Amino acid sequence: MPIVVRIDVMLANRKARSKDLAEYVGITEANVSLLKQGKVKGVRFETLEKICEFLACQPGDLLVHVPAEAGIDGAGEPDGR
Repeated sequence: MPIVVRIDVMLANRKARSKDLAEYVGITEANVSLLKQGKVKGVRFETLEKICEFLACQPGDLLVHVPAEAGIDGAGEPDGR
């Protein structure tokens, strides 16, 4: 997958819980889980804005483009191949 979602990394960096993010944004914990796994086809800008507000970050902190031929490690970071 060329776009890697790093919400889980940002939550860990902020010592925040998915449950608190879901409550703040107004979505279910199941939807947060799907977002974290990258199993969604899209996200509303309003939702992205609320996530960024909660995590005090920019959209680019949450989404990383990884070229198809490059590998990624467990944290969603390029592995340097």
